[in-house]
Amino acid sequence: MEVEGTGAIITGGGTGVGRATALALARLGCSVVVNYSRSREEAEKTAAEVEGFGVRAVAVQADVADDAACRALVDAASREIGPVRILINNGATTVFVPHGELDRIGPEDWDRILRVNLMGTFQCARAARDAIEAAGGGEIVNVSSISALTGIGSSIPYCASKAGVNSLTVTLARALAPNIRVNGVMPGFITGRWTKEWFGGSYDTVKQVMEQRSVLGRLCDPEDVADAILSIITGSDLITGQVIAIDPATLMLR
Repeated sequence: MEVEGTGAIITGGGTGVGRATALALARLGCSVVVNYSRSREEAEKTAAEVEGFGVRAVAVQADVADDAACRALVDAASREIGPVRILINNGATTVFVPHGELDRIGPEDWDRILRVNLMGTFQCARAARDAIEAAGGGEIVNVSSISALTGIGSSIPYCASKAGVNSLTVTLARALAPNIRVNGVMPGFITGRWTKEWFGGSYDTVKQVMEQRSVLGRLCDPEDVADAILSIITGSDLITGQVIAIDPATLMLR
């Protein structure tokens, strides 16, 4: 689809993949609502950068775990940037717990991670459905994780939540067709703040080892994931229900 002159909502849009995607869309003439839950300063900074490309942008707070907040987010987007044709479900949360330490995972961890990562993805898609259809149809892209396939990640609930996002992507593609295409991306190791928090002082060593083992000799940057998201949006309109891995260092090793 042509994105120039359209509007997009990006959950978790102030940092990392969300920020990179917001800027990539803005370069193509797309106005953007940069959603955030807690990172207000980063979201407002990203929105200001987006406006530097001559399009409209606004940072809007909403916890995607709250259905009413998701609906309010879409209403705010329609008021602030006009017709919305794109939704990027990028907002996510986790806890960092080694998988073998089962007793460290409590019900509150499961509840929060599933409510944000899985239910939040569904709730935002449901909230945006009418707005996207009213604008003439469009695209939803869900940001999953390679951990959905490998079972390797920050915690067991996180891996399970992303596996759920993969299934949800296919189901929503059926439910929202033919006017709304729904696809997903599964990044692997993404350089940046999240993985630095996960690996702590061993981040640089882990990054170097994984780069050496990758068949492409490098890892994902947020911009790589944004490029994949844009390729889905601007590419063939006959692609839906697909989840694409962006990971040269986990599935394809030397």
